[in-house]
Amino acid sequence: MEDPKKIASLNMSQLIGGKVCEEFTPGYYGVCAIGGMLSAGTTHVVITPLDVLKVNMQVHPIKYSSISTCFTTLLREQGPSAFWRGWAGKFFGYGVQGACRFGLYEYFKKVYSNVLVDQNKSLIFFASSASAEVIANVALCPFEAIKVRVQAQPHFAKGLSDGFPRIYASEGLHGFYRGLIPLLGRNIPFSIVMFSTFEHTVNFLYKKLIQKRREDCSRTQQLSVTCLAGYAAGSVGSIISNPADNIVASLNNKKTSSLKQAVKKIGFLNLFTRSLPIRIMLVGPVVTLQWLFYDSIKILSGLPTSGHVIKDIEEDEKAQSHSR
Repeated sequence: MEDPKKIASLNMSQLIGGKVCEEFTPGYYGVCAIGGMLSAGTTHVVITPLDVLKVNMQVHPIKYSSISTCFTTLLREQGPSAFWRGWAGKFFGYGVQGACRFGLYEYFKKVYSNVLVDQNKSLIFFASSASAEVIANVALCPFEAIKVRVQAQPHFAKGLSDGFPRIYASEGLHGFYRGLIPLLGRNIPFSIVMFSTFEHTVNFLYKKLIQKRREDCSRTQQLSVTCLAGYAAGSVGSIISNPADNIVASLNNKKTSSLKQAVKKIGFLNLFTRSLPIRIMLVGPVVTLQWLFYDSIKILSGLPTSGHVIKDIEEDEKAQSHSR
């Protein structure tokens, strides 16, 4: 008869870190979608106050000329609760987006890897992230439309429950998708740059700095790589997508009625510079936390952390020994 303590230990190892499914199966993509949903939804709720500052600075640039001015004015005029306006839209909207963004990215990466066998890996990363992001943004757009108005127009609505019917009654379905094109213009380049930067950074860290196979690294080391790659990905992505982010805020608050008008009113240079510092403060840490939560869920499910490593160290060593 087996030792009960040993049996209990085995059961615990299956529950914590035990492999719940094989890679590239429906179960695997389900874990990725759940991980993306939880990581994106929770992290976006946490930074709601910063997002409120960002949106108000974009929509009312004259009144809120700096982060400190925006903070003190909102606090004085609307009270502390103003900084949590739109939290529900962020949690549900970005939760759905995260599920599609991460889950479908993994799916499309496998599909395109099988189709584009001998192609450059960057092309696969670009195509996979862009394909996933289109679907993710169609799901996000209605939530984003409500969130931006709730944050920048205090008397518009309290949240999702009264925001949805109000927009639908006055504008129909068009009201929810008014900002879809600039949203795609913001998030597709961001997603392409983010995933590609993440993948290449992970590869660089394992091959050039750590110089060990991923499987030979501890969980702490693997998650440290995830965090470094995530911060690099978020910071670079926020710079690339800042112009479209300003346009989305302008259109959703009816400051302008068309893309051309928005660009003209904001100004070409302001598209790149307006609210950029706070956006880097916002996006870099958020993306880092998202990747950390996402990969933690994968590890707890018995799956490897994210990122493609082109060749492991042993293969490099074998290649060098054969060449001698």
